[in-house]
Amino acid sequence: MPAKLPIPDLGAPLPTVSSAEMLDRLATRRSASAPLLAAPGPDDAQLRDLLQIAARAPDHGKLFPWRFIVLRDGSKAAFVEALRRLADHQPDADKARTALRKLEAPPVAVVVVSSPKAGAIPAWEQELSAGSVCTLLLLAAQAMGFGANWITDWYSYDRSVADRLGLAAAERVAGFVYLGTSSEPPLERVRPDVAALTTAWEA
Repeated sequence: MPAKLPIPDLGAPLPTVSSAEMLDRLATRRSASAPLLAAPGPDDAQLRDLLQIAARAPDHGKLFPWRFIVLRDGSKAAFVEALRRLADHQPDADKARTALRKLEAPPVAVVVVSSPKAGAIPAWEQELSAGSVCTLLLLAAQAMGFGANWITDWYSYDRSVADRLGLAAAERVAGFVYLGTSSEPPLERVRPDVAALTTAWEA
């Protein structure tokens, strides 16, 4: 991975270039198991590059309706401890505490926050943009040689957690994206029959 990513000038032409390597990576994309993500994770410079790539997600209206919260080192450990106390108040406290292992193991967690802006662009489209950010972050991490997993568990939907993260009333967690080095390669899982899900519309 280059030390510095290319940053095109505003208005610069960006030609479409075929890439067999990119197609191969997309064809074999697979989330890593979060509890099996260990150090090393991306360093500050690598994480900055990853977020720069994720921020190139499709974005109708150029609203940037999302933002990032990075959890690592002591801050992530403190966050996990706070969630462990909140887990006691969940309907299934044991299950809620077990789910925290996914957050505890990876060295880096990026909270992608959906932050829709008022105006003409429907909130739904802005939320889809936040989902695209999560996807690009996964792909960029894999291209950089890291394992990654996009998780939404109970703590993505708990208002007390949102308050602790500093989310505004209209903001929601689009996902916790966990980054690290996979201690073992992920195994291929069942994939859909795309032909069964595809139809051609006829007038």
